[in-house]
Amino acid sequence: MSQSYPPPPGQPQQPQQPQYGAPAPGAFPAPGGYPPPAPAATGNAGLAIVAGIVVMLIVAAIYGAILKATDGATIGYAALALGAAIGAVMGKIGGRNPAVPVIAAVLGLLCYYLGGILAFAFALGDIANVSFFEAFFQHFDLLNEGWTKSLEAIDALFFILAAAGGFSTARKLAG
Repeated sequence: MSQSYPPPPGQPQQPQQPQYGAPAPGAFPAPGGYPPPAPAATGNAGLAIVAGIVVMLIVAAIYGAILKATDGATIGYAALALGAAIGAVMGKIGGRNPAVPVIAAVLGLLCYYLGGILAFAFALGDIANVSFFEAFFQHFDLLNEGWTKSLEAIDALFFILAAAGGFSTARKLAG
């Protein structure tokens, strides 16, 4: 390592060289300096999944009650809203994790399915004069069979809407 000594009196001082890796004088970009650093990945994907499941169960119950009240008349925008509700919560909590929108889409699909099953459970409870819990937990096979037979071609679009709502909302709201 070399040491530099001050020049003898009467001799001009040498300009100091910039350190290795430092920008040369005058090499700074336009006013405003360097661009800000890229934002770090934020959010908690595990908590987002738990919150998404909780929201899925709540929204599916509400959707099932709406389906029962409308005698099973499906509403296309409702399927989109199911996924969007799940995606909004997951996107805000999960941040920029790339798995969060995919899981939100899957939960949107499950929510649409579960809402339909719950509507059948509410109806079966009324028809057979049994509690909702008995209809749901003891006769799930009948509920699934009845719901499956009630599906129409348009329901494929509703599944797609539920998944798309979850995926796109989670992706857009990722913080």
